[in-house]
Amino acid sequence: MDILAEVIDRVRLGGTLLFHFELGDPWRLALPQRPYALFHYLSRGSATLALEQGRELHMTAGDFVVISRGEPHEFYSDRRTKPFSVLDLDRSPAHLGVVHHGGDAEPYSTMICGKFTVARPSRGSVLELLPPLLLLKPTEDGEWLEAILRRMVTESARERPGQGVALSRLTEVLFVEVLRSWIKSLGPGEGGWLGAMADPHIGPALQLIHERPDRPWTLDDLGQRVGLGRSAFSARFTKLVGQSMYRYLLARRMEEAAFLLESSDDGIARIATRVGYETTAAFSKVFLRHHGLSPGRYRAVHRSDGGRRQADVLEAVAAD
Repeated sequence: MDILAEVIDRVRLGGTLLFHFELGDPWRLALPQRPYALFHYLSRGSATLALEQGRELHMTAGDFVVISRGEPHEFYSDRRTKPFSVLDLDRSPAHLGVVHHGGDAEPYSTMICGKFTVARPSRGSVLELLPPLLLLKPTEDGEWLEAILRRMVTESARERPGQGVALSRLTEVLFVEVLRSWIKSLGPGEGGWLGAMADPHIGPALQLIHERPDRPWTLDDLGQRVGLGRSAFSARFTKLVGQSMYRYLLARRMEEAAFLLESSDDGIARIATRVGYETTAAFSKVFLRHHGLSPGRYRAVHRSDGGRRQADVLEAVAAD
């Protein structure tokens, strides 16, 4: 099982290109708070990224940043210039074509901006594991970044059938590559379970938990399977993942149960068994505490197929 692929697939990651700027000095752009992650790629020139609380970052050609929580920020060549909100840009359709902004003086800069979205944030979003500001510098093997972004620019240049789907898929590939580069840069104990996947002991343990969340895993079991004693395994798991093995196993079971309630027609008793609970009552109690809804109510609210059977409704009522 590819854990990262499974998580990305289940959260329904999407996104698109928002702007392709050509900027002449002086310029200053303001981006307000958004309910999604934003990414910016400076393909030419230089710029200063300014965030709240006085944080600033100088960017040069090839730099790629992700504003993971969508917090308000600005880009500028000259801080003395009056900021211009991107919400005031007059263009139609919203995402097509190059936007020219700023003055007529050199140096000129070009920047590509877009967004990452998550349709199912309850599935343990990988965006939550990223730092609020993620910077990737150009590397020798970083041609993929410019290639994907250039393809997105070409795709968005004019309206064509399937354009939205194509841009969303390209954004998903872009996000996977960003995650790979970020994970590669992590030190020991950084990045939560994403960083821990690379560990020769904890990585295989995470794989086992994800493959078989129904197993009654213990510290002894997993420790023996990955070549560590109970105490050493427990300490290493908590240090690298950021939570105990039992807490992680519980969260994994509850995420799997929620996914099955949304995507399958299995009864609640069957789902309880698939995530390691012998009785529906015990499973429902833990699920309610974790998600704030009983399994039946959760299914009734979150079913995505729009065609919920009458049995689902009756089961929801009976479970409560």
